[in-house]
Formats: sequence, structure tokens, C-alpha cells
Amino acid sequence: MPYERTPADRPILAVSGDLLVIAPRTAPARRASTNPYRRLLATPGARAFTVGNLIARLPMGMFSVSAVIMIAGSRGSYALAGAVTATGLAATAVVAPWTARLVDRYGQARVAVPATAIAALGSLALLLCVHYDAPAWTLFASYAATATTPNTGGMSRARWAHLHRGDPATLHTANSFEQAADELCFMLGPALAALLCAALFPEAGTLVGAVLLMTGVLIFAAQRATEPPVAPRTHAGSPLRTPGMPALLAAFLATGAVFGSMEVVTIAHAGGAILALQAAGSCVAGLLYGSLRPATDIRRRLLICLAGMTALMSLPLLAATSTDSLLALAGALLLAGAATAPTMVTGMTLIQRLTPEGQLNEGMTLAVTALLGGIAAGSATGGWMVEHTGQVTGYVVPVCAAGLALAVTAAGVRVPRGR
Repeated sequence: MPYERTPADRPILAVSGDLLVIAPRTAPARRASTNPYRRLLATPGARAFTVGNLIARLPMGMFSVSAVIMIAGSRGSYALAGAVTATGLAATAVVAPWTARLVDRYGQARVAVPATAIAALGSLALLLCVHYDAPAWTLFASYAATATTPNTGGMSRARWAHLHRGDPATLHTANSFEQAADELCFMLGPALAALLCAALFPEAGTLVGAVLLMTGVLIFAAQRATEPPVAPRTHAGSPLRTPGMPALLAAFLATGAVFGSMEVVTIAHAGGAILALQAAGSCVAGLLYGSLRPATDIRRRLLICLAGMTALMSLPLLAATSTDSLLALAGALLLAGAATAPTMVTGMTLIQRLTPEGQLNEGMTLAVTALLGGIAAGSATGGWMVEHTGQVTGYVVPVCAAGLALAVTAAGVRVPRGR
């Protein structure tokens, strides 16, 4: 980005003996401005809504783990716990796009706060039903109410898109930052939930998660200066009708299957703690990716990212097949995770370009819903493979899912001119 001189940047003239010294006024500030993330967070109001969004996003990695620990510990059934969380996931897949459409139509603050309040009450109802040994059907009903949780990550990306429209370099950095934040929250959330449930009481993870969610959304919604304006009402249909969008969402579905299957197979093979390395690799890669130039051909960049993810997802399979070393598997997961964030950043950028104006939250929520559906399918497939063919063979599933995402994108995703 060329450096533009402002009045404050005019050189200082000074006389020292017989010499005329000309010194730039803001050389240190110019050096600091080369950090793209520092420039991004220097946007007026950005730090305030980012803090609120991070607080609200952290519970996303806490709720399912907390529910499983709480229900399984109280009822002695992991099958019941898994069924309850699966019901919540299915309800989210149905409700989330409608919530996002309301956000686009009526505004973030007006919709997100009451929707979050309903979701928080659902979590608290689940807690009480478990604690007081209510009938099993009440657990399903309570957890299904959490489906109204708004897509806080999508709302944050919508704010960046509004604040930096017409600036693809800054939007690229913003999307990379948001993806790194996702990975960080999903890396810390489960660990925090497990710690709270073990150190305090089984319901502590759910209780703290509900409080954090409500607090974070209230802080986020209070930042009205950065909220995107409500788009004029139109009769436009779903973003699903946009050319290229169905194929892209199918690619997101396959990508979610990569995540879901890798999680289940790795837990079965080596335990859950090692999964943090995959998230750590993705978080670091996302931040580094954000410092690169945005792609001029976004579809081509996505194909490259998916090809890299397919190749790197084979590393855990090779490590598990060729050696029994936990260290080798850890390194393979770290490298495999490095492909995740660039793929997701590029995919979300393409979602933003394909989504019609005024429907950005809905478009990104459809992408997240596809991911969640893929995670559920990948978890089921990975679990079946582990049970019927062995733990090591289960690592074939994420490789095949990544290859499917690449094939679907190559065959079906097209970017219209001018997008």
C-alpha cells in the first residue's frame, strides 16, 4: 500500500551549525503502520466490538463439552449426552439462517440481544433439568432452545466488511484475524469447560458459558457506531440462489467433515489433548496468512488451499501407519492444522463476494451451518470407521473429505465477473 503524506508528516527543518537538517516527523509511526493487524485494530471502535465478540465466541467451544460432561456424569449415559448435543446441532442448522436473516433485516443489536437471551435461558434450563433429574425429554427441549444463538463471528466479519468496503487488503487481514480468533476460542473453550466442571461442579461449564455469551453479546451490541446499517427491504431470495453458492456450501460441508472425522479419530487413537496442536497450527497459520496480499483470483487461491489441505491431511495417516510415536502424530497434526485457516479465510472471502448486498450475515451463517452439518457427518463416519476398521484406518476419512471439497470446488464454484 503506497504511503500517503499528510500535513503531520511534513519534514522538520532544523539548523545545526552550518548544516540544514531535514528529518521526517513520523518515521517511527510509519514503521509501526506496517503491521497489518495493528492497522486493523486501529480502526475506530474496532477494539471494543472485538473484545465483546471474543467474550461471546469463547463459549462456542464450551457448551457441547460442558453438556456431555454434565449429562454423562449425572445420568451415566454418554449415548444420552451425545443425542442431546446432536439435537442442538440439528436445531442450530435449521434456526441459525433465519436468525441471520433477521439480523440483516432489523440490525445486529435489535436481534442479537434477545436471541442470545433465549439461548442463555436454554442453557440454564438444561442445567436445572440435569441438576434436578428432570425427564430426559426436557434435556432435548432445553438444549434445542440454544439454537437461537446468533453467529457472532459472522456479525463481526460483517462489521469489518462495512468498515473497510472497497479495501480488499484490509478485509483479507480482517478475515484472517477472525479465523485465528475462531481457532483460539475452539482451542481454549473445551479446556476451560473441562477445567470448570472438574474443579468446581459439573454444571459450572454451562453456567459460566451462558454468562460469558450474554455478557459478550451485550458489549458487542453496545458498539452502535460500527454496526452495519440495515439494508433496505427487498424481495431477494436466499443467497442459495446465487450462482456458485450451492457448490461452495457443498465444499464447506465436506470441509466440516474433515474437522469432525479428524477429531473423533484422533480422540480414539491418542486422546483429546493432542487436538489442541491442530488448532494451534491453524491459529498461527491464519495470522501469517493475513499478512500476505489478498488473492486477485480468489477461486484459484481456494483451489490451492484445498489441495494443500488434502496433502497435509494425509500426514496424520502416514504418522499413525508408519510409527506408533505420539510425537510424530503431534507434529503431523500441527502441520495439518496449518492448512485449515488459509482454506477457511479464502472460503469465507468468497462467500462474502458471492452473497448479495444486504444479506451478508445470512450468507456467512449458511456457510457455518454447512460446516456444522459436515462436522456431524464427519464425526459419525469417523466413529464408524474406527469401530469397524480400526483407529489408524479412520484417518482415511479426513483425507477423502478434503479431496471431495477440492473436487466440488473445481467442478462447481464459479465467480461471476465483477465479484
